[in-house]
Amino acid sequence: MEEMGMEIDESTTPVTLNSQSFKRLGIKNSIQTNFGDDYVFQIDLSQENSTMAVSLSTNTVKLYSPGTCQYLGEFKGHSATINQISFSAPSSPCVLHTCSSDGTVRAWDTRSFKQVSLLSAGSSQEVFCFSFGGSNDSLLASGCKSQILFWDWRNGKQVACLEESHVDDVTQVHFVPDHKSKLISASVDGLMCIFNTDGDITDDDHLESVMNVGTSIGKVGFFGEMKQKLWCLTHIETLSVWDWKNGDLEANFENARSLASDNWTMDHVDYFIDCHYSGADDTLRVIGGTNTGTLGYFPVSYRDGRAIGSPEAILEGGHTGIVRTVLPMSDRYGGPALDQGMFGWTGGEDGRLCNWLSDESSEINRSWISSALVMKSSRSHHGRHRPY
Repeated sequence: MEEMGMEIDESTTPVTLNSQSFKRLGIKNSIQTNFGDDYVFQIDLSQENSTMAVSLSTNTVKLYSPGTCQYLGEFKGHSATINQISFSAPSSPCVLHTCSSDGTVRAWDTRSFKQVSLLSAGSSQEVFCFSFGGSNDSLLASGCKSQILFWDWRNGKQVACLEESHVDDVTQVHFVPDHKSKLISASVDGLMCIFNTDGDITDDDHLESVMNVGTSIGKVGFFGEMKQKLWCLTHIETLSVWDWKNGDLEANFENARSLASDNWTMDHVDYFIDCHYSGADDTLRVIGGTNTGTLGYFPVSYRDGRAIGSPEAILEGGHTGIVRTVLPMSDRYGGPALDQGMFGWTGGEDGRLCNWLSDESSEINRSWISSALVMKSSRSHHGRHRPY
């Protein structure tokens, strides 16, 4: 196991904001996972909040303690890019699932650091995403090259393959919250499809509706009190809002980056990372970033006065490159995103993990950087939208 070798870095730039209306945030801890030569793709947290999993562009997943930043171990086995990681397996809080462009979905035990299962979509396939659900919580759906594959995760058997609804890579699959038999898929072909997964799943009988976004889709998510709304981010940085139940487009922000950029005094917003919904104030926020690593949380008004407002939080001084992933801790603890002492974690193309606190805490003026977490590896280039 790697030694921590934690060092206090007194030179970390304090967070500075341009307006008192912004939420003041600061860095508590930051972990240099790989000396900047490889990217952090995604962060996920175990259900009991004891283990944080981090996927890297070295096709490796590293595990840390989110409270102490201690390195716990790692998973190696994928031979190509890891496209998604998740602790969402039903009744398995100590199992992390991963999918990869090597055509596999794998399960790993965080106690033994061993691979415990492997599902193969085929040597010519790539698996870009997956989701657990179904009416009996028995299905594992995965998005591949224009196909959606279904397994019974309990016995590892493939039970269905949808191959007529999309004509390009399926970048997202999500079972709908509180409607576990319904699955939404999204693709580079610009379509979002809703399927009913009860019974023997087929394209002809189980495709319920199609929403045409019109351009390559990067990420989608549910929001609203009843999770009836759907936000959609595309690979050309547009944002749209849909009602998935009736297929209606409620708002389309084709110039989302310009709208966000006009509402802060930082550099131009170069890309969007994710969206976050706060049920406490019924607000959807789109998270935008700059190529130098500054992030902003921009509120989205999608009803009558459609607009992207001034940022309500800015995360500055932690990253030096493009940020790939944001994990708000409020998603785990159930509180409002902008009112927690523990705000969340971010990771990016500088190989850094940053832990952010709001200004209610006094521990925001230092960052702890590990100099002995991984060996330096040869640099390889990955475009921000590969994986999707």
